[in-house]
Amino acid sequence: MPKNATTNLLTLPRRIAGSLLVAMITLVLSACSSTDENEYIEQSVYEIYSQAIIFLDAGRYVDASLFFDEVERQHPYSVWATKAKLMSAYGHYHAGQFDDALTRLDRFISVHPGNRDVAYAYYLKALCYYEQIADVRRDQEMTQKAMEGLQDVITRFPTSPYGRDARLKLDLTLDHLAGKEMEVGRFYINQRHFLAAINRFKNVAENYNTTSHVPEALYRLSEAFTALGLPEEARKSAAVLGYNFPGTNWYSDAYALLGGETISQIAAESDVKDAQNVKGTSLDNNIR
Repeated sequence: MPKNATTNLLTLPRRIAGSLLVAMITLVLSACSSTDENEYIEQSVYEIYSQAIIFLDAGRYVDASLFFDEVERQHPYSVWATKAKLMSAYGHYHAGQFDDALTRLDRFISVHPGNRDVAYAYYLKALCYYEQIADVRRDQEMTQKAMEGLQDVITRFPTSPYGRDARLKLDLTLDHLAGKEMEVGRFYINQRHFLAAINRFKNVAENYNTTSHVPEALYRLSEAFTALGLPEEARKSAAVLGYNFPGTNWYSDAYALLGGETISQIAAESDVKDAQNVKGTSLDNNIR
């Protein structure tokens, strides 16, 4: 999945560096002649941090992270060391080294839970999983972790800019997880394992009912119930589909599937009552 973090993500390091960069601008920079981790070249905190920012701006994210780590190694008790921990994670994130970024973010959150930038640390942690979301045909472990991470940001920091962006990304993540359920459900339909398919489609309709996959899930429920010889259950799913998504192709398909009955006929002959109350209500109450 291509990176689609917020547009102000790249500006955050400048905010974190903040007034520190103002002080740095007048300094003569002295870069290390080697980035060998085993070689210790003593420098001032200003020199190391300055070089890290230069590498960051140049897109040399791995080198930037090495220098941010060096800040903590040589000056562990400075205020810069705290900032450098988060900046090192940021560099690894942009380099696609998500495991390294997550290790540093977990340490930052554990050691500095009250830091002003901890909200961003949680957000960046969620993004590390979000960027690894795989195609729906593959395992969705990272998608699940991304969802949990984004929800954590929303719960902890609901009014922050990160909370607002996390909500947008959470919708996309939920849609992806629903897509995986639909993929598996269709497979079961093709294999004529209709009960297993019904469980998948019900899960989409009940637990992912804000996603774009719900109309198809309701149609597939009608399809599976029909195949099992359960016309009343098929009609109920079609009724919910018609009340909530009357203009979709999936409703047209359900109309044809059930012999051309109108939605009012289906509702009249099923247990679904009061069409006006069904529309806009929770779907799970109407498909069981």
